[in-house]
Amino acid sequence: MKVAIGQFEASPTWEKNLKTCHALIASAKAQGAELLVLPEGVLARFTGEPSRILDAAQTLDGPFVSGIVGATAGSELAVVVGVHEPAQNNRVYNTAIAASNGQILASYRKLHLYDAFGVRESDRVQPGDRLPPVFEHAGLRIGLMTCYDVRFPEVARVLSDDGADLIALPAAWRRGLLKERHWDLLVAARALENTCYIAAAGECGPDNIGGSMLVDPMGVVRAQLGEAPGLLIDSIDPERLRASRQSLPVISHRRLDIAAMVRQSRPSRPDSSSDTAPRAAGMAARAMSRGAAYQGRADQ
Repeated sequence: MKVAIGQFEASPTWEKNLKTCHALIASAKAQGAELLVLPEGVLARFTGEPSRILDAAQTLDGPFVSGIVGATAGSELAVVVGVHEPAQNNRVYNTAIAASNGQILASYRKLHLYDAFGVRESDRVQPGDRLPPVFEHAGLRIGLMTCYDVRFPEVARVLSDDGADLIALPAAWRRGLLKERHWDLLVAARALENTCYIAAAGECGPDNIGGSMLVDPMGVVRAQLGEAPGLLIDSIDPERLRASRQSLPVISHRRLDIAAMVRQSRPSRPDSSSDTAPRAAGMAARAMSRGAAYQGRADQ
């Protein structure tokens, strides 16, 4: 599979941003890509006035997403892009959508909101309440997560447990001291510890670093953009995926009983609920089942 990753500086105007997305979609198609990953929240970007997204947000059947979906009609290309959609209580959702052949394949509302480094995304964004999805396209299983989610290893691990071969990661990674290093380390770590590819698309501009990249299952950065708008094209190698999982079977080596061991060795915390152990046991059983299936795929 050929993968394209595009980055650009989003404007306050959705029509202009859709035109940019259409140009990147056309270029990805022309170069034979079967997947294009675009950045987070590019329906509209309001530098210095983030609350304006409350008025700019559109539903997933609105003109921006419909324009993305329509651009995929009649082609083999799937497009992943981040938008904002209206929510309740004067907030929006930060949503990633995947579209192909004129329809939405999957959507995901960002779980972890960026309340860090002096920013409070939660002032205007409602967090999602569902685990991220995995969808199939061009023979690969593709998972979705968004920007700040990459700092939380359990999100990528859920996708890995659900069989993701590649994780598409729309982002708008803010500039700041050590932030580029964090981005490089975290994306590579999530790929390596789950032995999967990650296609990470970062918005560029005055607030955000760009730095879009494709990382392989051994944590190797295959290709990366800098701080300027651009489109990179690279390939997913199924043999690299298989060989990485066979030589580094970390998923099947997990000790899922360690959480229970920790709980037994420490006193209960005041906020712990009585149903924690059954829920943890159920999660462990599901993960073990997925791990066995994962090892079966690696051996094929």
